[in-house]
Amino acid sequence: MVKMNVGQIIEIVYIDKAGRITQRKIEVKGIREGRIRATCLTTGAPRVFLDSSILAWQPAGARHDVG
Repeated sequence: MVKMNVGQIIEIVYIDKAGRITQRKIEVKGIREGRIRATCLTTGAPRVFLDSSILAWQPAGARHDVG
């Protein structure tokens, strides 16, 4: 995975434990041992995401039109 930084706001596509794919906007609070501590900006809740479960990410606000 490309390096993200603490304090960065990113958009992720994530697969959860139940196999559901969701898209979230998060603020990265810490990165350690394959875990990303973050605040979900939709709910305001603290979350921990496994690096291996993030399918895609980009800096928030970055848009790349396809086709």
